[in-house]
Amino acid sequence: MEDEKQIRFTQKKVDDSWKQSVESDKGKVSPASEESPSASVSFAEFLTSLGVQSLAHMGEIENPATGQKTKNLQAAQEIIDLLMLLKEKTKGNLTPDEQSLLTNLLAELQIRFVESAR
Repeated sequence: MEDEKQIRFTQKKVDDSWKQSVESDKGKVSPASEESPSASVSFAEFLTSLGVQSLAHMGEIENPATGQKTKNLQAAQEIIDLLMLLKEKTKGNLTPDEQSLLTNLLAELQIRFVESAR
């Protein structure tokens, strides 16, 4: 006769200790938030940095890396498109101040882009 293989069923044990860990961590300050305020970037600062990059690509301001005013309208358009995408994807998830900043920044950049392209 062939050797019969025995199949053993083991009882699964669910480890719920992670739930306790999460509960105990609630309300604690994370190490990242203990760093200086300049260590983290806010959404408004992120939007502003994209706006500055777009202006630099339009030749409106000096490129911080080179100190020169140069035009690269394709790069400026890509940043404006990125901001439009962010506006669409973050709809309903922004604070009123963030929404206002994004809307106004986009409008200003689009106007300046059209003027730069002339």
